[in-house]
Amino acid sequence: MVDVSGKRPTRRTARARALVLLGSRAFHALDRAENRKGDALAVARIAGIQAAKRTAEWIPLCHPLAFDSVAVTCRPLARTKSVEVVAEVRGTGRTGYEMEALVAASASALALYDMCKGADKGIVIGPVELLSKTGGKSGAWTNPTLRRSFAPGRGPRSGGGLPTEGGGRWSSRRRA
Repeated sequence: MVDVSGKRPTRRTARARALVLLGSRAFHALDRAENRKGDALAVARIAGIQAAKRTAEWIPLCHPLAFDSVAVTCRPLARTKSVEVVAEVRGTGRTGYEMEALVAASASALALYDMCKGADKGIVIGPVELLSKTGGKSGAWTNPTLRRSFAPGRGPRSGGGLPTEGGGRWSSRRRA
């Protein structure tokens, strides 16, 4: 484990995203609140918050961190039959909250899979990515793929797009 005792505590944030490609049948069940297990989006939000609080138990050598807030949003994207999960972690500490945000987004995506798998077991999770972070010695960072503009129907990376309401098609065969 890295020694962070010499670092000065600073105000920090981290935002991460996970995309969950549900497919038509599972998205239809989610959209019409016909999921047999209950409110999938609410369960996914709670799963993400709980997971962020337990990140050090999931990830070896990750510092157990106290933070001030965790927010998880799950936004259904009808055009691509997917859900965009965004997790944001905020606090003051000696090390960043990137892992907490990534774990929150991942756990939310896994909970969505669990809640929706009765409608379709072919649900695809990914990509899971850090969107941004602030604070610390290195300062602010934004995922470079988010800063590039891209043509409609193509994502910010070559080889495929991300599912967004504005266009784009995501393929599970795409490599980061």
